[in-house]
Amino acid sequence: MSSSLHPDGKLASNQAVSTTCNDSGNPSIHDLIEQRLMTRRSFLKTSLGATAGATALATLGSSLVDGLTNYAQAAPKPLGGIGFTSVPANVVPMTDAVTVPKGYTAKVLVAWGDSLTNQPHWDAVGAMDEATQLRTFGAHTDAMHYFPFPQAGNSDLGNTRGLLVINHEYCDPPLVNNITPRSAYATTTITLDMVRAQQAAHGVSVVEVRKVGSEWKVQRPSAFNRRITGNTPCKISGPAAGHELMKTAADPTGMNVLGTLNNCAHGYTPWGTYLTCEENWNGYFGANGAFTPNNHERRYGISANGFGYRWHVADPRFDLNAEGNRNEPNRFGWVVEIDPWNPNSTPIKRTALGRFKHEGAQVVVDKNDNVAFYMGDDERNEYIYKFVCSRKLDRRNRARNRDMLDHGTLYVAKFNADGTGEWLPLVWGKNSLTPENGFADQAEVLIKCRQAADRLGATMMDRPEWGAAHPVTGEVYMTLTNNSRRGNTPASSNKVDGTTAAASANPPVDAANPRPDNDYGHIIRWRDGSWADGKVDVTATTFEWDIFVLCGDKQVLATTKTLGDSYNKTNLAGLDTTDPLYGKKVYAGNIVGDDYGAPDGLWFDKDGRLWIQTDQQGDAKGDWVNIGGNVMMCADPSTGETRRFLTSPPNCEVTGVVTTPDGKTMFVGIQHPGEDWINSFTENSAWPDNGANGPTTFTGSKPAKPRSAVVVITKDDGGVIGT
Repeated sequence: MSSSLHPDGKLASNQAVSTTCNDSGNPSIHDLIEQRLMTRRSFLKTSLGATAGATALATLGSSLVDGLTNYAQAAPKPLGGIGFTSVPANVVPMTDAVTVPKGYTAKVLVAWGDSLTNQPHWDAVGAMDEATQLRTFGAHTDAMHYFPFPQAGNSDLGNTRGLLVINHEYCDPPLVNNITPRSAYATTTITLDMVRAQQAAHGVSVVEVRKVGSEWKVQRPSAFNRRITGNTPCKISGPAAGHELMKTAADPTGMNVLGTLNNCAHGYTPWGTYLTCEENWNGYFGANGAFTPNNHERRYGISANGFGYRWHVADPRFDLNAEGNRNEPNRFGWVVEIDPWNPNSTPIKRTALGRFKHEGAQVVVDKNDNVAFYMGDDERNEYIYKFVCSRKLDRRNRARNRDMLDHGTLYVAKFNADGTGEWLPLVWGKNSLTPENGFADQAEVLIKCRQAADRLGATMMDRPEWGAAHPVTGEVYMTLTNNSRRGNTPASSNKVDGTTAAASANPPVDAANPRPDNDYGHIIRWRDGSWADGKVDVTATTFEWDIFVLCGDKQVLATTKTLGDSYNKTNLAGLDTTDPLYGKKVYAGNIVGDDYGAPDGLWFDKDGRLWIQTDQQGDAKGDWVNIGGNVMMCADPSTGETRRFLTSPPNCEVTGVVTTPDGKTMFVGIQHPGEDWINSFTENSAWPDNGANGPTTFTGSKPAKPRSAVVVITKDDGGVIGT
């Protein structure tokens, strides 16, 4: 979104461009002699030969391990196909509701402030307080995963009872603290109680859900229901645990940290745990008094003012000038492992997976039981990573797998122009990752992961966000949401010495990021090893890739949108730059079906349908007048056919999707409806308490605040979602 609390990477018209030269080891446009976009035909040459009866092994059956494993096999078309009729785009005047196709029903399941205990729900008329938030559903729902209860024999238990584990990415401070107009928050007196309420709104909710009759409900109370927040004690494990750069005055051991923040996308493990990923954590830090960030801090976007939360005013832990506190930011930006089945367990920050703005951690297990996690660093010009565990998955002993995320090799991706790629190991002592270049040990490589990737010459990407692995083939898809700096002038790249400020370079177009001013984004995909043998080897250090889709607006010729004069016209998407209409056509994309842009959330269902969620400004104005508000699309990965399944309320993001094992119940997150309000909380949206998607827990006469929520979607005939 465009909110300052959650930057979307859009280059403002008044923002100065970088003037640094292209002095990194990353290739420029002049170095890439034979650029090409691989055809969909070459990518699918083995996939289309698969048997129609192939099935995904992604449900919880007799074994928790087997049920959460993606297998790498030949790819079929989605079983059951895509059978619904697209819903219309939500254009101005927008509908303040979640809309799904005819024959489907979407109802609110749980919303911000709903109680997870027998205590009362929050009354949204007033301010949120820490005590209430600690026992209620958190704010700004994001990624989620459904852990079905183990089922014996032919029991249907896992399809009617499970743990829904949900991220809460950030919060809107004036909404939390009940302050209007919005601008007043910048000057109001900040108290520790106000900050604590906001911190409690972050993190993760573990929620037991049950189907009672035909209705899904939150189980209250439940021994499993739990909140993990910005102040929950967490352990630090892996190579960076106890390192000098992880120590603070409050934690001289460098082994423990309070809280997890900006929990965006997620992952899950084959041993049944949940992975929550810390994204824009830098925005919570600020400084009382003068503060000049060092190169390491600039590389991660740390500044004196942060994103405007102002936590540093009342909570010394977020004051960069507080004595002994300068390393506190190093303790965020990690993947955090949570055991949803053990409410007494301590979350663990797994440092072997590297420190950056983690968007997600998508697991793939190959036929030899090797385990890998694929991750994106969600900022303009950042990188795609892979972590390969040292040990193989133990299918018989779940406990033996529990430390697998502490041992392995982290790689960063380099996409070559010929459709091949390399995974470059981020290993201390190799590839110039040495003390002479600022890396004293492996811990420092991981803490300074961006700088290490700079040093290796990894490919700068257009905001790599969610990854999704095909449930049969193991091929990985990743959204590249947008990049307004791509192709801008003067051209520059992330410096090899790691001193480039976050999101400040203007990289030329390249084969993997082929359009200047990539406003609408695209989706890339790859297979580790070779397509030729139809198998995936997650330990391979080479891969083959193509671009699944360039998103855009096919009606762009009827709008005023055109490529700005500051952009180099060069593109690698097959367009004629001498065409007088080129400046518009560059935004048209190549979607087969309904248009969308800014792809963010990404998930494969058990039958191989690809679900795509978007994160743009959400008001159906400007660049989005034809596409409308944010959506969830459904795509056939074998043909590219794409249909619009869900539209959302104004000024929200659609994020987080998962189904029950049988595919007949879907859970979808609606984040920050009505964001960017100015004077009144509900001026942009009154969802969900307006009743558009069924009753909520609110009992007032009219909606007081928009609230992030999870909706449950079912097919009226009881069938599989999407068919």
